[in-house]
Amino acid sequence: MELPRTPEIEAIAKALMQQLEASPQQPSTDTLYGVLLAKTATGEQKILQGFSGLSNGQSRVPGWVPPLTVQVQMALVEPKVLTALNQLKTKIISLSQLPERALHEKISKRYDRRLNQLALKHRLKKQERDRSRTNYKNTLQGDPLTQALQALNQESQHDALAYRKLKQAHHEVLAPLVTNITQADQAIKHLKQRYTALSKKWQRQMQIAYEAERLGEGRGLDLTAWVDYLGNAPLNICQRADAKLLHYAATHALQPLAMAEFWWGYPQEQFHPEDFYDASPEEWTLLRQIATVSAPEVPDPITPLPILYQDDALIVVDKPPRLLSVPGRRYHLQDSVLSRLRYQLNQPFLQVAHRLDQATSGILVLAKSPTVHKVLNQQFAKHQIHKTYEAILSRPIAKTTGVIDLPLFGNPTERPKQSVNKESGKPSVTYFELLQTGSHPRVTFMPQTGRTHQLRVHAAHCQGLNAPILGDSLYGSGTPMDRMYLHAKSLQLVHPITQKRLQFNSPVPF
Repeated sequence: MELPRTPEIEAIAKALMQQLEASPQQPSTDTLYGVLLAKTATGEQKILQGFSGLSNGQSRVPGWVPPLTVQVQMALVEPKVLTALNQLKTKIISLSQLPERALHEKISKRYDRRLNQLALKHRLKKQERDRSRTNYKNTLQGDPLTQALQALNQESQHDALAYRKLKQAHHEVLAPLVTNITQADQAIKHLKQRYTALSKKWQRQMQIAYEAERLGEGRGLDLTAWVDYLGNAPLNICQRADAKLLHYAATHALQPLAMAEFWWGYPQEQFHPEDFYDASPEEWTLLRQIATVSAPEVPDPITPLPILYQDDALIVVDKPPRLLSVPGRRYHLQDSVLSRLRYQLNQPFLQVAHRLDQATSGILVLAKSPTVHKVLNQQFAKHQIHKTYEAILSRPIAKTTGVIDLPLFGNPTERPKQSVNKESGKPSVTYFELLQTGSHPRVTFMPQTGRTHQLRVHAAHCQGLNAPILGDSLYGSGTPMDRMYLHAKSLQLVHPITQKRLQFNSPVPF
């Protein structure tokens, strides 16, 4: 999609130049203007006009195409940032799996075995020397006794020297490996710091964009903050008239036919008044990307989340299904309980104390301070917070009550799926009780641990209930349904400040 600059579009552009010249309102000068000839679905031709940057300090002017949306700019930044994060993670994994680590462990085990064997041998010899020393003192006197004891001391010294030599040999063999491993560990530490800093910066940017979108603000991103990942070209292209024209056409079902961009104002470096300019190949790569970004969805009005409890320390909400607990790593995954409450309440600090799957509804607790968040985390770690869920299963089960004890493992190659793995999995325990029989039985789950997807796996696995939760597309049949039938219906905790035991309840919506 490299549009031609035809004689027709040049004539349209020159007509725009005359309009700018004759305009009673002085248009902005020293910038690029553009015109685009496009065709509607019915074959009607339309002329669009745009300006680069601002016009008299305004980004939106009637009769001109609007600036690029936040979504378009995020679409440019996001792939670059996620690629950078993945590259950092790949380097960290590679350094953590350094061959020298396995070799170091192998050699250490071999030498440890030899040292233990030698130590045992020397211990037995020492016991023999102790017996001999006692015997000599009872049977010998004078020089013979002195010589005999001296021989025993020399043997002891010889054994100690042999042990030190073996340890020294061990150290000399491992020294190069230790050096490489130490350097790798330092590099990992530095990479993790970079990863954390970039990840936090990206999360902040997405939240700023999310709030700007919700407020209906036209402000864009500070792309200069991402120049290390984008390069200089996108910093300029997002403000250009041709980018605005192409994106407007793409999001309004218009087929571009021809385009012209010209300089209006005093000469500047490579720009001269009324001259036409074509995008470079690098710029066309970005323009194609901009033109393919879909029309932004108008965000749904934020329906206030049902707040079950709130004070200076806690907020307890009733999360609806299909809403994330916390924002994801991509811009289209920013809408969440945490994002909405931050937007609604303007709370300086707000963090979830635990999470519910996106498909799960029910009680979710958030902390209003780092101290409260830490205390709640400790309560969860010590199993002092008790949660109860209710679910409808996809098929009948034989048991009416019991305990499911299946360790869960998150295999990086199968994300987000969790699997049962008795070697690598983390302990995961769930109590269950059958509430209602039938083809789709209703059960209560009382998890004793809080692993990702714990209830979903314990329900679906053949060693669990062998009955996936109804509507679970990940561990079940995948048949589309209106929701997953899992609801967090009650939660008990000790208030981090008052130390009072609190219980919250949410009616089961199915």
